Amino acid sequence: MYPVLFTIPIFGGITINTYGVMVALGFVVGIFWVVRESKRLGESPAKALDLIFYILIAAIVGSRILHVAISERSQFLSNPLMIFQVWRGGLVFYGGLIASVAVSVWYVRRHKMPFLITLDIFAPAIAIGHAVGRIGCFFAGCCHGLVMDHRAWFSLVFPANPNTFAPTGVPLYPTQLMEVIGEVTIFSILVLLRHFKRFDGQILATYLMLYAIMRYFNEFFRGDIQRGFLVEPWLSTSQFISILVFAIGVAMYIWLWPRKSEG
Repeated sequence: MYPVLFTIPIFGGITINTYGVMVALGFVVGIFWVVRESKRLGESPAKALDLIFYILIAAIVGSRILHVAISERSQFLSNPLMIFQVWRGGLVFYGGLIASVAVSVWYVRRHKMPFLITLDIFAPAIAIGHAVGRIGCFFAGCCHGLVMDHRAWFSLVFPANPNTFAPTGVPLYPTQLMEVIGEVTIFSILVLLRHFKRFDGQILATYLMLYAIMRYFNEFFRGDIQRGFLVEPWLSTSQFISILVFAIGVAMYIWLWPRKSEG
C-alpha cells in the first residue's frame, strides 16, 4: 500500500522504504523480548545482545543469498554486486533462519551459554519479529497472494503504484496478513508454553513445527512465482524446506522428551 514511507530531501532525495523500516522494527521487538526473557530466566542479557548482533548479520546475509539463489541467479551472474542491494526487498526468511541458527550454535558453544535454554529464549522473538517484518511485506506488496476469481471480503486490492511488487487493481489473497496472524498466534502459543515446559528445547521445537505447518499451507496462496519451485506448481522451495524444518522439530521432541528411568 505504501512501499515508500517518506523521502528525505537531501543528496537528491534519500528514499526510506516501509519494508526496511518494518524489518528493522521487527528486530527491535525481538531484541526487547530476548532481553526481557533472559532476565526472567537469570541468563546474561549482555551475552544475548552480543548474539543478536551476529544473528542480525547472519539473517540478512542468509536470507539474501537464498533469495538470489532461487529467484535472481541470472541477474547475479551479470551483476554480482546486486546481492548487496537488500533494500530492494529480496529476502527469503528460511535463508535467514538457517544462517541464524548456524551462527547461534557457534556463538553459544564458544561462550559456553546454555544451548537449548538460549534457543528457547530466542524462538518467540523470531515469531513476533517476523510478524512485524511481514507487515513490511504488506506495505511493499512483496510475497503477495494469488489473484482471486472474484473479490471477497478478505481479499486485497493494491492501488496503482510504481514502487509496489504486487499486481494492482485485482483481488489477491492476503498472504502477508495471513502470515502476520499466523506468527502472532505462534508467538502467543510459545509464550503460554513456557509455563508448561517439559524439557529445554521444547519452545524452539514447537516453533519449528508450527511455523513449518503455517508456511507450508500459506505457500498454496502465494502468487509471487519467482520465489522458486522444486515441482511446479505443487511444491515450492519454501514448502520443501518446511517439510525438513517440521521433521527437525519432531526429531527434537522425540530426542529430548524426558524418559522415565528404567530399573
